[in-house]
Amino acid sequence: MPPFVTVDRQKLQKHRSIQQFDVSEAIYANGGEGLAWRVRKGVVRLDTVAPQNKRHFASLAIAGDIIGCETLLFGCYTFSASALTPCELAPWPEGDRNRSNDTLLDVLAKTQQRAAELIALRGGQAIDRVLGLARLLADPAGNVILPTRQDIAEITDLRFETISRIIKQLERAGTLDPIRLAGIHATRSFHLAGQACPARGA
Repeated sequence: MPPFVTVDRQKLQKHRSIQQFDVSEAIYANGGEGLAWRVRKGVVRLDTVAPQNKRHFASLAIAGDIIGCETLLFGCYTFSASALTPCELAPWPEGDRNRSNDTLLDVLAKTQQRAAELIALRGGQAIDRVLGLARLLADPAGNVILPTRQDIAEITDLRFETISRIIKQLERAGTLDPIRLAGIHATRSFHLAGQACPARGA
C-alpha cells in the first residue's frame, strides 16, 4: 500500500474541468499525482503495471463510477487508467452539490460491487462471459460499444480467437445486432436484443 503523501491540491485545481478521451488513450498512470474522476460517459480500463511496463487487467469503470479516489488518501494513483471506449470524465467531487453526495464509503461499496461483477465474467461458459460483459456495458436503451477483441479477451480471461467466434455467434443468433454510432468502428457497436438495462446508479 502506498504511503500517505501530502499533495498540493491547489496546484491541481487548474485541471478541474471535464476531460474527453479517445479509444485506447491513456487517462493517468500509476504513481502519478492527480484528481479523482467520475466517469460520465464510456468505459475505463484499470490496470496494474508489472516490470517492463507490462500491464495486467485489474478492473473496469462505467458511467457513474468514480476512479482515482485513492489520490485523496495516498496522493497518487495506484492503477493506470485508459479509455476502452470514447470517454468523458468530470473531476470528483463535483461542484454541483446534487451530484457530490458520494462518500468514500459509497465509492468503496460501488467498487466492491464492480469487482464482484468482473469476477463473474472470468468463470463459467465462454459465451456467458462475453454476453455478461455486453450486458454490463450496455446503456439503458440496450446499445453497447464493445471494447477491442483483445481487451474483451483480457477482461473475460478468454482467448482472442474465442472472442471473435462468440461475437459472430451472437450476431447470427440476433442477440447482438450491429448498429452505426458516430465515431465508433462498425465492428464494435451493437444493440443487445431483449436487454432491459437499469439506469446507471440504480
